[in-house]
Amino acid sequence: MIRGALLIALAAMLWATTGIVAKFLFTGTELEAITLGFLRLVVALPFFWLLMRREQRRLQRANPGQPVPGSSLRHLSRKALVPLAALGLFQALYQGSYLLAVDLTGAGIATLIALCLPPVFVALLAAPLLGEKPGLLTVLSLIAAIVGTAMLVLSDMDTTGTLRLAGILIALLAAMMYTGFTLTSRYSSAGTPVFTTAFICFFTAALILFPVVWLSGGFEGLKTLGVQHWLMVTYIGVVPTCIGYISFFSGMQTTPATLSSIIVTLEPLFVALLAWVFLGEILGPIGIAGALILTAAVIVASRYGGKPGTGTEADTGK
Repeated sequence: MIRGALLIALAAMLWATTGIVAKFLFTGTELEAITLGFLRLVVALPFFWLLMRREQRRLQRANPGQPVPGSSLRHLSRKALVPLAALGLFQALYQGSYLLAVDLTGAGIATLIALCLPPVFVALLAAPLLGEKPGLLTVLSLIAAIVGTAMLVLSDMDTTGTLRLAGILIALLAAMMYTGFTLTSRYSSAGTPVFTTAFICFFTAALILFPVVWLSGGFEGLKTLGVQHWLMVTYIGVVPTCIGYISFFSGMQTTPATLSSIIVTLEPLFVALLAWVFLGEILGPIGIAGALILTAAVIVASRYGGKPGTGTEADTGK
């Protein structure tokens, strides 16, 4: 179990580098956030295609001569494809809003808001939507999350001397999109295999983002990218997205779901640390206290906020 926990922690650390590398791209080029979100999906898709095909072949060998859901894209019913398409929509909206929040604010505060609030929101909304009744600790964790977020905003105002309201609101939008993604993946009971789900989700998200990037002139920013910038884009698509994903699911095989959900909350803290080291972003005493309160709220929500969802909900949003 220790090896599994370390693999999940590695995944959280790899995911944390996304916002840091993205910030370097935004400050060194004219690349738009939504364009980077699209490119990240495009780079990752071939790898998820290979993983999906490997997964499908394994299912076919385990069930020779039988049509197994997910063992081929042809075997997926419309009932299974609809929630997967919805996941792709939430994925597209999350990718664009999260990276835009990183661009408008800092990588640390954007990630703390965008990734710490969803587990608390899910724990609360799962009651009316999925029948998962929240307890007193869940409600208290929601209050703590709101307090922690407010402290982060106050700290950001104190260290930057201004209220970056647009970036904070976009980070909140990203949190809501990730909440929708998680609830949709919990609602879906199609039992589609992990990498088939990931490929269809990412492919749908890329299809949605392409016309948006095209019509908004987002591809114009590609002219400002040098070789080192393209390497950064490739890094985001391969390392935190693909390798992080594989590391997470390898760790999940031997790690209890509750423990894994708690370990994943290390990601925002990794981001805050990396943002301080590489970007000079400082949360300040109030911000650090707010980050700790927010993280504690996430741990409580993950531990007591209802049943864990499917495997995809904790990672494909990264």
